[in-house]
Amino acid sequence: MKEKFITITGFKHYYGLTPFAIGNIVKCTKEPENPYDSEAIKVAMPVIGKMGYVANSPETIANGTMSAGRIYDHVKKQFYARVMFTTHTKVICKIEFGNSEENELKLKQQMQDVDDEDWNCEEYDE
Repeated sequence: MKEKFITITGFKHYYGLTPFAIGNIVKCTKEPENPYDSEAIKVAMPVIGKMGYVANSPETIANGTMSAGRIYDHVKKQFYARVMFTTHTKVICKIEFGNSEENELKLKQQMQDVDDEDWNCEEYDE
């Protein structure tokens, strides 16, 4: 399958670039009830919660990446993406089409300093 890339935007309203270390896995969840964008896709990590959104406007999408609207009907309700690189204004991620259990395990490994009790935060669970 051809690699697909997305741009993460809005991170300045949450935790900035700090959680977006190169190689990290993020969980993307469709948010059809979003009052601003019916094709919104939230980006989150355990404990941290929401960290931004998949870009969906020409002003925020990096060249060579796909908008939330272009991928919306081609991905599951939840999917994963790997951080490939960042700039001051954008985070570029590659969609991971692998096994979701493997990606959840990778997410947990990233957050290994977090207690198991804290893993199930309401913001993150669907």
